[in-house]
Amino acid sequence: MRTATLSRQTRETQIEVTINLDGSGQSDVSTGVGFFDHMLTHLAKHGSFDIRVAAKGDLEIDAHHTVEDVGICLGQAFLEALGTPEGIARFGHAVLPMDEALAEAAVDISGRPFLEYRVELPRQRVGEFDSELAEEFFRAFAVNGRVTLHVVLRYGSNVHHCIEVMFKAVARALRRAVEADPRAVGIPSTKGMLQA
Repeated sequence: MRTATLSRQTRETQIEVTINLDGSGQSDVSTGVGFFDHMLTHLAKHGSFDIRVAAKGDLEIDAHHTVEDVGICLGQAFLEALGTPEGIARFGHAVLPMDEALAEAAVDISGRPFLEYRVELPRQRVGEFDSELAEEFFRAFAVNGRVTLHVVLRYGSNVHHCIEVMFKAVARALRRAVEADPRAVGIPSTKGMLQA
């Protein structure tokens, strides 16, 4: 089983995460940020990952440190759980609708961290969640998981739907990228390695 558990403690946050890449979509998430918990639950469900996140952060300031640091921890745990990526598909892509919103995500488990985020959201907040924090989470995850991640919101007018469908699309793309490719032999690269 491809699993990892790690923790991170700073003056701003205390976080423990566990991820199982070969799970069934189970989640146990508590960050103190309700909408973010909802998004992480979708990440687990639609990625077929088992994810546990226990986070306490300086929410009296805002949710920025908590969301970013959870992204850091989940990215690091993802990378550790992946191990030596032999025989995986490496690339994943998904285009998903949610009512009026449509999002696209593409991922390359390349060892080269990069986020391309082409998103214009119709509002700045969903409840107490600053909508710009979605980008912060995806960037922290991509950099620490050492993946190239492209997220595009093609359209949408309901900010809840827009952010949710992006998380679902990223989850589906990651799921496809980490799955075994029955035709792949060894590391999926002509270099014979994925850059570290």
